[in-house]
Amino acid sequence: MTKGFLTVALLLLSNVFMTLAWYGHLELKKITWLQGLGLAGVILMSWGLAFFEYIFQVPANRLGFKDNGGPFSLFQLKIIQEAISLIVFMFFAVYVFKSDKLAWNYLVGFGFIVLAVFFIFKKN
Repeated sequence: MTKGFLTVALLLLSNVFMTLAWYGHLELKKITWLQGLGLAGVILMSWGLAFFEYIFQVPANRLGFKDNGGPFSLFQLKIIQEAISLIVFMFFAVYVFKSDKLAWNYLVGFGFIVLAVFFIFKKN
């Protein structure tokens, strides 16, 4: 199960960089020296962060894919990534960016994602 754990850990790291690349630029107004950064600068900064996302994401999928000796199918890898993505996003939105509160309807929606994980991993 080491490959499975390593796959999840790498996807977690990947999603931290993905969240920063996709949504971090929305928080630039809080950083004085980055406030004047234009759209081109924001895009380049996001690409730079996305580079690190892929440094973790590509090995995670290669390591975790069952045809490469890993424990997961393509569908399982995707649903794991989506669940991790939402968890990381929730953490950043509530505790890092402090832009939102965790409301009951968000928790219900995340619960449905957890159910999706359950059904994707359910044996036929």
